[in-house]
Amino acid sequence: QVQLVESGGGLVQPGGSLRLSCTASGSSFRLYAMAWYRQAPGKQRELVAEISSSGSNLRYADSVKGRFTISRDNAKNTVYLQMNSLKPEDTAVYYCNRVYPPSNWGQGTQVTVSS
Repeated sequence: QVQLVESGGGLVQPGGSLRLSCTASGSSFRLYAMAWYRQAPGKQRELVAEISSSGSNLRYADSVKGRFTISRDNAKNTVYLQMNSLKPEDTAVYYCNRVYPPSNWGQGTQVTVSS
């Protein structure tokens, strides 16, 4: 199983920015599409953004289009999520995972958007 370690979360004011990172173990990272997900308190986990194995195809949830950017560095086994113009409704624990087949979930990173 691939191990996934998310980082970069924190407390930010509305309108602010954060950059999340997710590093995966193993040598097959470059073969898989990756995604960021989030789970807010009392809600189901939802897909935020997805990136193909090469990085050429991107997909976003409607709620984050134009504000979030997903990218990856296959040489570093890392996928990123640049989050701009953050809103209170973006508050959640953010996770990354392979699109398919999914691996075990990491611990996630908490993002809190509040004044």
